[in-house]
This record gives sequence, structure tokens and C-alpha cells, in this order.
Amino acid sequence: MKFFAKRFLPLIFVLLTLLSGCVKYDVRVNFKDQHHGEIVQTIILGQRLTTLSQAEADQWLNSIEQRAKLLGGAAKRFSPEEVSVTIPFNSSRDLTKKFNQFFNPTSNSAASIAQSENSELLQLESKMITRQNNWLFFERNYLNLNVDLRALGVLSNQGNIIVSPGSLIDLEFSIITPWGAKPLITNNAEVTPVGNQLIWHLQPGQVNTLEAVFWLPSYLGIGTGIIILLMLLGYLLKYKRFPGVNQSIKTA
Repeated sequence: MKFFAKRFLPLIFVLLTLLSGCVKYDVRVNFKDQHHGEIVQTIILGQRLTTLSQAEADQWLNSIEQRAKLLGGAAKRFSPEEVSVTIPFNSSRDLTKKFNQFFNPTSNSAASIAQSENSELLQLESKMITRQNNWLFFERNYLNLNVDLRALGVLSNQGNIIVSPGSLIDLEFSIITPWGAKPLITNNAEVTPVGNQLIWHLQPGQVNTLEAVFWLPSYLGIGTGIIILLMLLGYLLKYKRFPGVNQSIKTA
């Protein structure tokens, strides 16, 4: 421990005082409707960090792009320090599957990419759970996200500490839905509602638990209801009565 402190304490002190906000990681889940949505992740690395560890930064950002493409997503590289990936999903179940696969790759291709990331700058251990209840015209969705950031840190491929967790890393998770979402119990993460968007600011070095409930329109149910209504209106215009009404009166 004494050797570790002597070797790395000066470096950590310099980084803590000079590299504030060197990594910004935003994850946004955008529900456009019941069957269309996208996961958007934007990573911005501070210039001082990339100067210290350009090779590690490039390798990490490249691996993020590759994993997104394996899930049917696309990537945009705005600069050597900034990348944005978009992964589409077609349901809450598909969201859960792709989100967990991206952050916890299990397939051979994705796992091989993850294993090659000895320079992984941010270890985001996360697990998402969703549940849906169909109420004919609407769908009620429950979302739970657990993000373990206790081991968060920035390491070189030799295992040397480059950045310690804390104020150097800005992590946000947000969800956008057509009618907004209601936050439930939130552990550690700070939540802020902005219009139809909920934004959680995650706390490095802690286990962050996020919960929310939101409603989505069921276009299949709404369409079925409209068809039934039009059929009833057509019957009413033709026979001047609703089905079964006249017959029941005569029987009486």
C-alpha cells in the first residue's frame, strides 16, 4: 500500500485538480411509440484524457462502435474524442435484450470484442428489467435499471491508474416517452424531470438503482376500437338502431 501510494498519489492528485469532467457518458432511451424506439449513447472524452491515453481511448470508442453495429445500430464519430451510437428497438422486451447485451455481451463476437478491451475506460455493470401490462388501448410499462459503478475507474492496458472515479466522470441516463414517465424509488441517482424526459445523474463509486413507470398508446387496440365504432355507426345509419335493440323491445 505504501508503494502504491508513493507511486500513484501524485498522479491522482494532478488529475483530480486538472482534469475535471474528463469523461461525459450519456445514455438516452427514446420511446417513440409502442413498437419504435432507440437507445442513444454519447461519449465525450476530455482532451487532456486523450492526450494522456490516446491509444486506450481510441480502442475503447472503437469497441463501442463495433458492439452497437452487432446489435443493428449505427455510430457517428464527431471527433477523435466524441462518438454517438444509436441502437433501434421495437418493443420493451427488445430494449431490455439489446441494452443488457450491449453492456454485458454474451455472444462470441461481442464477448471477443469486450475481452479485447483491456483498456476499457469505464466499466458500466448494468442490468435492465422491464414489465408490460396491456390495457387494450394503452400499455403500462415498468422499467428498472441497476448500474453498479463501485469499480469505476480509468486504467491503462498495463493496469496503471489514469483517472480515479468521482467528479472526473459525468454519467447520465434518461428516458423520453410520448406522455412522460413517473419516477419511483431511486437509489443514489438524482432524478430531474424535463418535459417528457426523466434524467438521472448517476453517482460513481456507488450502486445506482432507477425505477420508472410510463404509458404508451396501443395503436393495435386503438385501431380495433375505431373499426368497431365505425361498424356500429354504419349499422346505426342503415337500420336506425343498434344491433339487438329493436328485437329486445319487441320481445318485451
